[in-house]
Amino acid sequence: MLCAFVVARVFRPGAFLRFQFHEATGNLEGDERMSFITLHLESSGELATITLNRPEKRNAISSEMIAELLSAFAEVEASPARVVILTGAGKAFCSGMDLEALKALATQSPAEQLQDARRLARMFRRIWSFPKPTIAAVNGPAIAGGCGIATLCDFTIAVPEAKFGYPEVRIGFLPAVVSIFLVRQIGEKQARDLLLTGKTIDASEAYRLGLITQIAPAAELMKATQDLASTLLASSPASLRMTKKLLCDFAAPEIDRELEFAIAESAQIRSTPDFREGLASFLEKRAPRWSGK
Repeated sequence: MLCAFVVARVFRPGAFLRFQFHEATGNLEGDERMSFITLHLESSGELATITLNRPEKRNAISSEMIAELLSAFAEVEASPARVVILTGAGKAFCSGMDLEALKALATQSPAEQLQDARRLARMFRRIWSFPKPTIAAVNGPAIAGGCGIATLCDFTIAVPEAKFGYPEVRIGFLPAVVSIFLVRQIGEKQARDLLLTGKTIDASEAYRLGLITQIAPAAELMKATQDLASTLLASSPASLRMTKKLLCDFAAPEIDRELEFAIAESAQIRSTPDFREGLASFLEKRAPRWSGK
């Protein structure tokens, strides 16, 4: 749900990807392993599992989590792992932006707002384009940015109780970055329905729309995820890698251009009275008083 204030520069098609890799990846040398605070990274042979680990905060997204996710993906890319599972600790997959991060929006400088927006865009872009197959095991609600994390994986398996949605418009925000990917996932008409109403949908509706790929009972979620991973591991590593690259290369130039446009739109919304009122009303737990400006 982070927004940006200004656009520092316009990228040529594909430049966003190169910029992302330069800032967010970089293979780890030797046996060096990162130490994480907001997530767990486990590897077992050719399978890696990243667990968002802030259960007391419903795995809400913080700046630290974004940085650690990017680092974890860099570590996995450099490892022997061929498939990545992404899940959440506790009862939620990811509830969206952290409350403290939301509070900070009111005091951020334009440069800080821009940095936050680009950091979030970089994370989503990285998940979408990660060269190894990714599976989200959605164990509970995946809302706003959490919905983006869950559904930008190649496969999304969810429990029946999971909830999905982008409620940004209901609190004066703009779901700019996620909209770029959502339109491609479920079509413009369905994307308009989700984004303009800000409604939350259940797993069965998400499956009907094509937002997720499978529903599994909570007791069988990890088994279903591991079964899918086994299917992927039985395929040619080179074929999987090249197929993912081909799919991403088809869309990357247009997505990179649209990401810059989305950041600009996020910048505009931050300067409006409705944005400030929406943020204040959300933090104060009251109904917003919109001015329409």
